[in-house]
Amino acid sequence: MTGKSGVAISPLVLDSIGVKFSTKQLEILLRIAILSSTCLLAFSVRLFSVLRYESVIHEFDPYFNYRATLVLANKGYYEFWNWFDHESWYPLGRIVGGTVYPGLMWTAANLYWLLQLVTLTASLREVCVLTAPLFAALTAMLGYALGAEIRDRQTGLLAAALLAICPGYISRSVAGSFDNEGVAIFALLLTFYFFIKAVNSGSIAWSVAASLAYFYMASAWGGYVFVINLVPLYVVVMLLSGRFSERLYIAYSVFYIMGMLLAMQIRFIGFQHVQSGEHSMAMVTFALLQVYMLLAWIKARIADPAKFRLVMRLIVAAAGALGMAALGAAVLTGKISPWTGRFYALLDPTFAKEHIPIIASVSEHQPTTWSSFFFDLHMLMLLVPTGVHFCFKRLTDANVFLILYAMCSFYFAGVMVRLMLVTAPAMVLLSSIAISAMLTTYCQQLRAPAAPAAKLVKQSGGKSGGSAGNHLEGQREVAAGMTVGIFILLSFFVRHSTWVTAEAYSSPSIVLAAKQSDGSRMLFDDFREAYYWLRHNTPEDAKVMSWWDYGYQISVMANRTILVDNNTWNNTHIATVGRALCSSEEDAYYIMRGLDVDYVLVVFGGLTGFASDDINKFLWMVRIGAGVFPDIREADYLNQGEYRIDKEAPASFLNSLAYKLSFYRFGQIMTEHGKPTGFDRVRNVEIGNKDFELDYMEEAFTSANWIVRVYKVKDLDNRW
Repeated sequence: MTGKSGVAISPLVLDSIGVKFSTKQLEILLRIAILSSTCLLAFSVRLFSVLRYESVIHEFDPYFNYRATLVLANKGYYEFWNWFDHESWYPLGRIVGGTVYPGLMWTAANLYWLLQLVTLTASLREVCVLTAPLFAALTAMLGYALGAEIRDRQTGLLAAALLAICPGYISRSVAGSFDNEGVAIFALLLTFYFFIKAVNSGSIAWSVAASLAYFYMASAWGGYVFVINLVPLYVVVMLLSGRFSERLYIAYSVFYIMGMLLAMQIRFIGFQHVQSGEHSMAMVTFALLQVYMLLAWIKARIADPAKFRLVMRLIVAAAGALGMAALGAAVLTGKISPWTGRFYALLDPTFAKEHIPIIASVSEHQPTTWSSFFFDLHMLMLLVPTGVHFCFKRLTDANVFLILYAMCSFYFAGVMVRLMLVTAPAMVLLSSIAISAMLTTYCQQLRAPAAPAAKLVKQSGGKSGGSAGNHLEGQREVAAGMTVGIFILLSFFVRHSTWVTAEAYSSPSIVLAAKQSDGSRMLFDDFREAYYWLRHNTPEDAKVMSWWDYGYQISVMANRTILVDNNTWNNTHIATVGRALCSSEEDAYYIMRGLDVDYVLVVFGGLTGFASDDINKFLWMVRIGAGVFPDIREADYLNQGEYRIDKEAPASFLNSLAYKLSFYRFGQIMTEHGKPTGFDRVRNVEIGNKDFELDYMEEAFTSANWIVRVYKVKDLDNRW
């Protein structure tokens, strides 16, 4: 019997137990074994962070997600939807239920309730820690389904294996990475899979499934906007290329209408789905499809071409005029809002830096370097062009979608490093197509019988190296060499992915690690040390001011009221905090008293060499503050355009609150042998202002390695 790839497979007879498997049964068993192993690999490779450190939630945003999941799991949906968080954004507060994508919280809470239902004991924190690895295993299965739908099962198996260990996807799906992307990539691929099935079959059922998957995607991540723009772009390309069919019409019409209605049920989206400029392409494409199908229906009933052209011009003109009038009226009345700054930032890499510094200040919003592409995709970068070639060689509706997905996601990944996560599945699928197609060809050549040399010479007219039918002299050796080369590349990819996962993507930001001179690993647990100090040594109603990066962690781990956090919804409030930190101690004192601030937390890395501290972020505080308060000028904190912390630094910087709180008492410490006291190991200079005292603040706590420092705001003197 012959398998799907044309490879002959002999039936397996288990003589020991007398069981005989047919070729088809053997193929199914082997496929199940491979997919099961792939799922186990996808889950287990993401557990390095748990094994090396402990079961802990990573980064910053995941802490808010965990806090919100606690509310949902303990109080239910009603309390979650109506939750007003008075402990954040003091004194404004935040309406949480209407300002989040709840899909991640729904998922984790339902998994937790399910475990309780089947009497499996697990804490909610453990469920949150392991949610991303679990969905990574499911995503690997989706990689198989997509590969099989786009090309064949061999491609699907390769796609599942590569997606399971691809660093670009692992970066946001390791254990402890309880962020929206942990489930959103699964929802993204699920939507694409169902939509491709709907296009290939013209089935309303698959279209409804795609709508439901899109609803889950919209509930989980703001990246749903990518989906609702990519799908209509695909429809337009199919129209222009002459590949449009009724199957595509059914798939898109059902997907758009039902998906739109479902997505509008998410409170954070609501009517934005029909009123926002970011969604307008989907609406315009839907209207265009209706006009196109109307013309096709009329053409089938008017035999005279001249009459049809007249009717077509009238309908197109009427539809165009009506559409432009409706669009103009909607824009003038404010019914359709313009594109947001975040959307512009994706289209123009320079937009955020010039207009929205708070977006540009985030490291994951920076443009992607070529080294980052290779770091996250490795050999997939080399195979993608070959995969595109094979897609064009056997062009299908699904292949067109994959090519568009890859092109768009690759551009956005170049604009913003965070979106490498979106392009990784496309690169995996194209690489899988390339590897599968090449291995199929080479294996067929290896199995082909070699023609005798005399016959080759005779058939080629006496010329060595001529063709012998479809066989060339030495082709088996070339095929063997190429096959070995592909497996060597795959082995390098596996080794690289494992190393990247273990060393780069499995270190929780809340627990820092460094290697000592003897090669041993040293851990810095200053963040949790400081947060627990705040939790146990400050009043429960204490207000803590810090830069917005640390807001979520303070809320969850210190359980204290904060002024700003990572939601960054109110730029003015963040600018006020930035103004306080870049002002003199006296001016900052009155700003903080106006905000009822009790404690100020700063992060300082000059002693340990931790580069992501508040001194390195200081210019962003100035830029964000200057966007609201024109009296703040970045030039006042620079020396001839250069940012310095030594004696050449301007007085406005050396006397700023952020500088004083970071370097207080640091001028008395010798950090390295042979260096003067007050030598900053991050900036590699001696600080410029060593001997100063605090007049309006007092040091309350400094962590063991000086990474986190907490200061208490002094009370006003008794004036009587």
